[in-house]
Amino acid sequence: MKGPKPENVPAVVGTIAALIGLADVAAGVIPRWRWSKVHALAEVLPGTVTQLAAAGSIIVGILLLMLAHGLKRAKKRAWMAAVVLLPIGAAAQLIYRHSRIGTILSLLLFVYLLRHKKAFDALPDSRSRWKALANLIVMGGVSFALGWVIVGSHANQMVGDPPVLEQIEHVVWGLFGFEGSVRYTGGTDYVVGYSLGALGLLTVLSTAYLLFRPEYPAPLLTEQDEDRLRELLAKHGARDSLGHFALRRDKSVVFSPSGKAAVSYRVVSGVMLASGDPIGDVEAWPGAIEKFMELAKRHSWTPAVAGCSQTGGEVWTRETGLDALEMGDEAIVEVADFSLSGRSMRNVRQMVKRIERNGYTTKVRRVGDLNPEELAAVQKAANAWRDTEDERGFSMALGRIGDPKDLDAIIATAHKDPEEGEDLPFGDLRAMQHYVPWGPDGSSLELMRRDRSADPGMNELLIVAFLQAAPELGIKRMSLNFAFFRSALERGGKLGAGPVVRIQRAVLIFLSRWFQIESLYKFNEKFRPIWEPRFVVFPNSRDLPRIGFAMMQAEGFLELPRLLRRRPADPSVIMDDEETVEQSEVTRAA
Repeated sequence: MKGPKPENVPAVVGTIAALIGLADVAAGVIPRWRWSKVHALAEVLPGTVTQLAAAGSIIVGILLLMLAHGLKRAKKRAWMAAVVLLPIGAAAQLIYRHSRIGTILSLLLFVYLLRHKKAFDALPDSRSRWKALANLIVMGGVSFALGWVIVGSHANQMVGDPPVLEQIEHVVWGLFGFEGSVRYTGGTDYVVGYSLGALGLLTVLSTAYLLFRPEYPAPLLTEQDEDRLRELLAKHGARDSLGHFALRRDKSVVFSPSGKAAVSYRVVSGVMLASGDPIGDVEAWPGAIEKFMELAKRHSWTPAVAGCSQTGGEVWTRETGLDALEMGDEAIVEVADFSLSGRSMRNVRQMVKRIERNGYTTKVRRVGDLNPEELAAVQKAANAWRDTEDERGFSMALGRIGDPKDLDAIIATAHKDPEEGEDLPFGDLRAMQHYVPWGPDGSSLELMRRDRSADPGMNELLIVAFLQAAPELGIKRMSLNFAFFRSALERGGKLGAGPVVRIQRAVLIFLSRWFQIESLYKFNEKFRPIWEPRFVVFPNSRDLPRIGFAMMQAEGFLELPRLLRRRPADPSVIMDDEETVEQSEVTRAA
């Protein structure tokens, strides 16, 4: 019988390690069975040795369960730890449970790991306080549950009939290394005591390891990387409206061997997530994609691309063998074709006229044309008007305003003089929008913010103002937002739509209560845009939930608790350049 393919070895080993870990935990928790012929050999060993073996079996089992995921991801450190633990687990199985089968299985996996050492070469992930806290909570809960099972599984050796609360108290004290009030006969006190103490010690040590282990450099965009990207964008930036967002400074980048193309990305929850198309010459894309895939393999990250165009998706799937799925459409407005006249634009036209009659005026300028006081007011207002504590966005967000290198970006602002007695922190500034370059003659909407006390329709007002001022600024096209699953929403609302499409639409409308799916589609549709499909590229269908979760984290829809995140040094800036992002180690391609 042929063994698994080399690329499948880590997955097989991880599954077997998890099963052996469960067996080791069961061996330590359940009272020992004396059916084995090895019983006579084990009986000659001192009693303390067998009691320690019981605790050792539990600890090794839990550690193997914790290592199983790392083994599946071919992590080198997980392999090293498993090689050390498996012989210990085999000895514990033999001494305490007298199980020849358990011992042999552990040793067989040990030999198999040694034979396939080269398959486990993935680099470790970075340190994270979130992992340490999660470990403390999860391991604490697991240790308490196992401890309760251990205490209750020796009921025949209990002295008397202690109530449940007394047993719980015994578990808690035991996890902290103290002796509880429950008593056993036949030396079982030591077995239970060693096991509870070992569980508590494992919880503390594993949490301390995750908290204090060395941290690997966060993969932030260096100044040299940014300069090289800007050179590529100056030559090829008109190809993709998302190109400028590769300059986010919490992203990393890999370049093709020729340096003529690059892929920007961020690592989120083990997913190496690129956004948009590769930057640079299309002919050099395969080289950059190859470097991207090599780095993902080296770290055992799951490669994925969010929001690439149809051309980008075709190149990604052709060069990597990955699959693609349409995730939505991008709304693009041609400046020359835009007009407020006509029945289809009646609602927008009426809203804009009404707001203008209420005393609002607009200004559309390059960032470099704002004086320092105006720019500072825009930056502070953008932070103050933000709905969430942190800046959202990944695929279509730059995360900063007014950087000296982004002076060609465009700011559209809405103004209205305060009424008598009205005290506004930013004077007459009531709303703002930020547009980043899309090649020499295009712009991409990056940020929309408004004062909550301002009249409804500020975003429509500023988009119209931008489109009307665009010819003077040399802008011929403007990218609005993504409309996720737009085609499903559109098809599901048409007469004669099938039941499957209608169900899809109903689910999307339901999800729109929490995520801006339907509202973004309806908002973009007001401006009669050209719809350009965007795709997500992924390895396998089973990876989609994980990739979707990572995308939501990257976009800021799923946020970690405040205590687990690092804060920007200067809250007056949209995103501080020195902000550290907890990610995995990166080796940049030369």
